[in-house]
Amino acid sequence: MTPLRVAHLALWVADLDRMREFYVGALGGVSGPMYENPRTGFRSYLVTFTDCRIELMWEPKYGRNGHEAAGLGYAHVAMSTGSRAGVDQCIAELGERGIRVVGVPRVTGDGYYEAVIEDPEGNRIELVE
Repeated sequence: MTPLRVAHLALWVADLDRMREFYVGALGGVSGPMYENPRTGFRSYLVTFTDCRIELMWEPKYGRNGHEAAGLGYAHVAMSTGSRAGVDQCIAELGERGIRVVGVPRVTGDGYYEAVIEDPEGNRIELVE
């Protein structure tokens, strides 16, 4: 069997437009057009990065008050900068923009160089070399 590749990651969100702006404006993704299912109210954007896509998904039944009940979000997504210097630069730039840094650059126990930020809804994003 041919090895599989990750096609995209999916993230349930409470505020679709705010999250799209974050992933495009702060992290440099390129958004595709909005998909909408008029029957269910489901809407999503695929945001493309160099080697990965993140699908931001929203549905009326989850909305703002259903965060815990709906299991919105994910554990984390790791995004590569290509180097340790890139991690440092990215963290500095995002910190200047007011993005919450919850883990400063460090070498982890398993040898990765990473830092951790949160998006506007508190989802963790690891920035790795």
